[in-house]
Amino acid sequence: MPGKITLLVGTTKGAFLIEGAAAPDGWTVSGPHCGGWPINHAVGDPATGIIWAGGGGEWHGAGVWRSADGGQSWALSKLTRGSMDDWAESDPDFAATIGWSAGEAPFGQEFQQVWSLGLHHGTLYAGTKPANLLASRDGGETWEKVEALADHPSKDSWNPGAAGLVLHTIVGDPAEARKLWVGISAAGVFATEDGGKSWERRNRLSNAEACGHHDHPAAPRDGETGHCVHNMMRAPGPGEVLYQQNHHGVWRSGDGGRSWEDITAGLPSTFGFPIRVHPHDPDTIWTLPLNGDSAGRYPPGAAAAVWRSRDGGQSWQALRAGLPQQNCFFTVLRQAMAGDSRDPAGLYFGTNSGSVFASGDEGDSWHEIARHLPTVLAVEVLERG
Repeated sequence: MPGKITLLVGTTKGAFLIEGAAAPDGWTVSGPHCGGWPINHAVGDPATGIIWAGGGGEWHGAGVWRSADGGQSWALSKLTRGSMDDWAESDPDFAATIGWSAGEAPFGQEFQQVWSLGLHHGTLYAGTKPANLLASRDGGETWEKVEALADHPSKDSWNPGAAGLVLHTIVGDPAEARKLWVGISAAGVFATEDGGKSWERRNRLSNAEACGHHDHPAAPRDGETGHCVHNMMRAPGPGEVLYQQNHHGVWRSGDGGRSWEDITAGLPSTFGFPIRVHPHDPDTIWTLPLNGDSAGRYPPGAAAAVWRSRDGGQSWQALRAGLPQQNCFFTVLRQAMAGDSRDPAGLYFGTNSGSVFASGDEGDSWHEIARHLPTVLAVEVLERG
């Protein structure tokens, strides 16, 4: 009997929890949680049910919220100060109005937001804006900066993407605690094999001559992929297969990111944000192309489709059943597509227009399970037996 599924949805106005089953009418929505903070990403621990949600901004500062009771209550680990703190500190009446009290912000004003979270062999990681990687070994109560990445020799060449210089993707190896990959826009892919003591930049093309040179600043050039990686995921199995949706295409690596192959051919555009890999089949992947970074960032032809490959990106199929096929102008952001581990695998994505869609048959058909939410920034799945 399948276990319980909870979708962890980060939005511009807090976290929402969507619980249910494969039936279109079997889902319930609770929220907003986390004090209405902008929540860029949320993850859960299937062993304990603990949920963490990271976010913030210039007003709130950055922080990570934690719930140990399925979202009934939340505690905040505040990491940096926001303008709210400065105002409240100098205005007791305002402080009383919002219920503010002085507390520690161990990183001062060093970064504005938590953009990503990842639980890897008992360590909770957080990516920030501007790009830093933090690690917590006590469930998110205390944090330390991963200095070797912050001090990487290439740091001076990192450039912000449209959303700023953000560390948005954290990928672990389930068999090896010391292996970790991160994606930074716009600096590329970085990997460690010694638990974060050293990092290697991994943006090399597998065949630079075949890929050629493009004028777009985010496109491949000089023997490297475009540094503006949008999202990345590791394939299941013993190898080191990675996939990424880049600002300029979809890419596959069979060697842990040491080299990348362009697998965009067959898709309707080179632009999109999320990538998803099947939980049991390393050759099955999904993405959601958009029409272009300067053409509106909505589905090509204003008709929504999730595109699936069953052969590692050698060919692609559009999956449209149940998705809007007219006047569809939504965007699906980099962390707003998720999947479960069922057979067949379930897929879920959220839109900037506040809808969440679900498929219980690996994308063959879709139904809308939530609507009128705030802008959806992230969707993740928490499965419990």
